[in-house]
Amino acid sequence: MLTDKREDISIEVTSRFETDRSRPDKKYFLFSYTIVIENKGEHPVQLLNRHWEIYDSLSPKRIVNGEGVVGEQPILEKGQSFKYTSACDLYSEIGKMKGYYEFKDLLSDKQFKVQIPEFELVSLVKLN
Repeated sequence: MLTDKREDISIEVTSRFETDRSRPDKKYFLFSYTIVIENKGEHPVQLLNRHWEIYDSLSPKRIVNGEGVVGEQPILEKGQSFKYTSACDLYSEIGKMKGYYEFKDLLSDKQFKVQIPEFELVSLVKLN
């Protein structure tokens, strides 16, 4: 059973427009995002899966599901954090992402999900 709980998992997200790797003339806009996941709880947990909803102002919503993040299923002991950087490409300068991670409490063996805060993907061109 997958429950929707666990305020003891902290997720922080920062995103960045990758100017040098984007091709606006080809409608290719690349954004990187860095996520820090911290276990503020008492039990060790393991990140099992991810679920992303990717919104692009010029295309339909994309859903991405997969095991772990960046090829890993990290285990976080009490007080530990895991940081990773990944990327997302869009057809436009404006988008956003949101989703959730599925974790397993390694002591109780119960699975739960934690929402990933929604974050914007906006190119520097649109901010001027």
